[in-house]
Amino acid sequence: MKKEIADVLIIGAGPSGMVSAAYLHNQGINVIVVEKAVFPRFSIGESLIPQCMDNLEEAGLLGAVKKAGFQKKFGARFIKGDQLGEFDFSKKYGNGWDWTWQVPRADFDMVLADEVSRIGVEILFGTEVLSVKFKGTNSVTTIKNPKGEVSKIHANFIIDASGFGRVLARQLNLEAKPKIAAHSSIFTHITETKRPKGKEGELITFEVLDTGVWFWYFPFSNGNSSLGFVAPNEWFDNFSEDNSAAMKQMLKKLEYYKNRFDEYPFLFEPQKIENISKNVSELYGDGFVLTGNSAEFLDPVFSSGVSFATASGLLAAKLVVKQFRNEEVDWEKDYVAYLKRGIDVFSTYVKEWYSGNLQKIIFHPSPRPEIKAQICAVLAGYVWDETNPFVKKHKRIVKNVSKLIEMEENKL
Repeated sequence: MKKEIADVLIIGAGPSGMVSAAYLHNQGINVIVVEKAVFPRFSIGESLIPQCMDNLEEAGLLGAVKKAGFQKKFGARFIKGDQLGEFDFSKKYGNGWDWTWQVPRADFDMVLADEVSRIGVEILFGTEVLSVKFKGTNSVTTIKNPKGEVSKIHANFIIDASGFGRVLARQLNLEAKPKIAAHSSIFTHITETKRPKGKEGELITFEVLDTGVWFWYFPFSNGNSSLGFVAPNEWFDNFSEDNSAAMKQMLKKLEYYKNRFDEYPFLFEPQKIENISKNVSELYGDGFVLTGNSAEFLDPVFSSGVSFATASGLLAAKLVVKQFRNEEVDWEKDYVAYLKRGIDVFSTYVKEWYSGNLQKIIFHPSPRPEIKAQICAVLAGYVWDETNPFVKKHKRIVKNVSKLIEMEENKL
């Protein structure tokens, strides 16, 4: 049986895995990547946020993405009936990137993988992980390639960036109860031949049908657009069991976008993901760490998925390098506690979105500029900046501002 040896085995060639692989390779670490899918392949998570630009840049991948010509994203728009909330990243609180991209993930992930391959990292596409066995921090992973041939990879460390494949979470029984309530999503793409020119055809928009039900519109530079709904699981029971028929029925529920997409055929059968939110009981152990969606996924509402995936992939790679250089690494403090600070902030905002408190602030007709700027920084992904009161005091500040708005409304 064929045997390969690597310093680090990375499971998954999505954004988290590619950021880890590029950073490690640039630090002289021998890496092998195993990816079950054959690229290009479709993935959800198509709207980036500015914070992920920092991660791509530090991993040396930003230049390749810039050359790809994806649709630039300068902010986001929220619509609910006649209410409007619009955020411009250039007007956010603090430093950091003031733009990013919205991307067809098949193309975006391919760009990252091509660049990682170009610099010399071996990526085994179409290769399934059959089993992983640990002996201390060393591991032996049994894999099967597209020809059905079985081989083994011996590694000193594993980064599981397998996303919703959740390889180690399943093999090591690490699945845990999600932090966010049970929601599902349905989505597809169209080719929008009559897309409006200018801002209307470029700006991503979230149309809110009800406090817990919303629709996304993401226009891409290739002329295609992503359409999707997110709602509590039971909401989907109101529609056809056939995904195409259900999607058409849901589109009729829109107000702002009503009838705009009627003439366009779906580019693929709408896909439905049930119980989107994921969680694990442990983020690391002897010889392994979980990154990206293989660790935790909250909710698509603020497009935080790729940002957390790349942030965790970069941080994990940095700590692995330190560990290989015999420097002290406290995974609980340096990895878990750090990521938890950011995840907790976004968890608050997701929960307060569905409670209605955050929506009350977003749709306020006369928002205070400093409050809007501080919230905008959170939506841009800068959730570790504790100089921002909407980060530092996240557990109570959204509720408190929402209550102030209620008091104002009651006086009118």
